[in-house]
Amino acid sequence: MKIFVAQQNYHIGNFEANTDKIIAAIEQAKQDGGDLIVFSELSVCGYPPRDFLEFNDFIESCLASIERIRQVADTIGVLVGCPSRNPTIEGKDLFNSAYFLHDRQVKAVVNKTLLPNYDIFDEYRYFEPAYSWNVVEFKGKKLAVTICEDIWNLTDNPMYRHCPMDELIKQQPDMMINLSASPFDYVHAEGRKGIVKRNVQEYKLPMVYCNTVGAHTDIVFDGGSLVMDAGGNIVKELPYFKEDLQSVVFNEDGSFSEAVVCPADKVPGLQVVPETLMPEKNIDAIHNALLTGIRDYFGKMGFKKAIVASSGGIDSAVVLAVASEALGAENVNALLLPSQFSTDHSVDDAVQLSENLGGHYDIIPIKDVFGAYETALAPVFKGLPFNVAEENLQSRIRGAMVMALSNKFGTILLNTSNKSELSTGYGTLYGDMAGGLGILGDLYKEQVYALARYINRDKEIIPVNIIAKAPSAELRPGQKDSDSLPDYPVLDPILYMYIERRLGPKEIVAAGFDDALVKRIMKLVNTNEYKRNQFCPIIRVSPKSFGIGRRMPIEGKYLS
Repeated sequence: MKIFVAQQNYHIGNFEANTDKIIAAIEQAKQDGGDLIVFSELSVCGYPPRDFLEFNDFIESCLASIERIRQVADTIGVLVGCPSRNPTIEGKDLFNSAYFLHDRQVKAVVNKTLLPNYDIFDEYRYFEPAYSWNVVEFKGKKLAVTICEDIWNLTDNPMYRHCPMDELIKQQPDMMINLSASPFDYVHAEGRKGIVKRNVQEYKLPMVYCNTVGAHTDIVFDGGSLVMDAGGNIVKELPYFKEDLQSVVFNEDGSFSEAVVCPADKVPGLQVVPETLMPEKNIDAIHNALLTGIRDYFGKMGFKKAIVASSGGIDSAVVLAVASEALGAENVNALLLPSQFSTDHSVDDAVQLSENLGGHYDIIPIKDVFGAYETALAPVFKGLPFNVAEENLQSRIRGAMVMALSNKFGTILLNTSNKSELSTGYGTLYGDMAGGLGILGDLYKEQVYALARYINRDKEIIPVNIIAKAPSAELRPGQKDSDSLPDYPVLDPILYMYIERRLGPKEIVAAGFDDALVKRIMKLVNTNEYKRNQFCPIIRVSPKSFGIGRRMPIEGKYLS
C-alpha cells in the first residue's frame, strides 16, 4: 500500500482554497500511484475554527467541501479532517472527525475521543467526544484512525488513562494513523516524536502521523509529520515549517520499503519542562516560527507592508530584522522617532540597522511635538515635577506618529514589546503597546538577545552596539531598564517559573530566589493583567503565552 502524507497550510474558513489544495494533493498522489492519502485534523476548514463552528452555514460549507473531495476520491482512499454532525445523540451534535473516502463514497467517519480543554484549546465548547470505536478496513488492512489528542493520554495510571487505541487494538489493526493539529512551542518542539514512539511501543504497530503546518494569527503549527515503523524507527519525517507531500510503501509483512532514517534509540522522548529558562533553547525553531507567524498573518489577511518603530534598541532591531526576512526588506518600513532624550548612538544604530537590511526608513524628531504637549498641559500640571506622565507622553506621541504613517500608507504596525515587559507592565498603553501583531510578546528579554545573536550567526545584521549596550527606553536622561526592573538574567527565570511552569512563590523561593524579590515580581505580573487584556495578538512560541492560553482575572487578589 503506497501511503501519501499531505502536510499542508490551511486558511481558516477559506473553503475554496483549502479544498483546491486538498484535491491537488489527491490528484498528485493518484498520478504517483498512491493507494491512500492522509491529511491533518480539520483540514477542510482549518484549525482552530473556534466560534465559526457555531454557525450552521459554516458547517454546511465544511460538508460541501467533503462532497467536492469525495468526487476525486475514486481510485485512492482519502482520510481528511472535517466536522461532522449526528443530531440523534444527546448533548452537542457536532464531532471533530476524520472522513474516510473511497470509490467516491464516504466509507467511514471517525470521531475524536479526547477533546482538549487546556491552554489554547477549547474543544469541549463545540464538540461531543466519540462514543464508539472501529477500525477502517481498506485493501485488506485494518487502519486504527485517531485524531491528535487521542494519542497523548498514554499514562500508566489506569485511573486517568482513556485511550481510544485501547479499544481499537482489540480489533487487531495493522497500522495506526493520526490526523493532528499540534502547535509549536519551544519546550515541546521534539516531544511529538516521543509521543508517537510511546504509542508504537505500547501497541506494537506502525504509525502514520500527519500534522498541519502554518500559522493562524497567534498559533503556529510546525509540521514535522512522520511515519514510524513498529520497531520505533522513523521511516519518513517531513520538514518543519514547510508544506510537503511525501509517500511511504507499507508492505504486506508490516514493514516499509523506504530506508530507515532514524533508529529507535535516536528518537527523543518527551522533553521535561526545564526548571529555569534557557534562552538559547530551540532558538532556530523560534526564529522559523516567527517567520511563519508573520508571513501567514500578512498573507491570510491580505496585508502587504509592515511598519516598525525603530528606536535603536534590541527589541525593535530584532522585530525589524525578522520582519524584513519574512516579508522582504522592501516591504518593511522603519520609523525613527528620536526625542531630546534619545542618544546619538541610538539613532545611528537604528539607521545602520536599516541600511544593513536594505530597507526604507524615515526620521521624525518628536522634541517639538513633546514641547507643544508640555505647553498645553502646563496649566493643569501646574509645575509638578517631571515623572512617568511625561515619559508615557513621549511613548504615546510615538504611537500616534507610527499609526499615522500606518493609516496613510496602508502598513501594519508590528509591536516590539517582549514578554518580560508585558509580564511586569513595563510598557505604555496606547504608546509602545500599540500594534496589529506582537512579534516578541512570547519571548523573554534574554531570549530576544539570543535571537539577535542567531540573526547575526553568519554576518552582522543587527549592529553589535545594539546587542552590547544596556537596554533603555530613553524617556529621561540616563534611564536604564534596570532602574525599574531587576536585571533580566534574574527577572526572566522567575517569570518563566511563574508563568510557564505555574509555580507559586514558595516553590520559586525554594529554587534559590529572594523572597521579597519574588513577591515583588509576582505582584507586578498580576496587577498588570489589565494592560495585557488590551494588547494585540501575540505569536505563540512558548507553552504558556499571553492571550487565550492564559486567562486570568484582571482584579484578582492572588499574590497581589
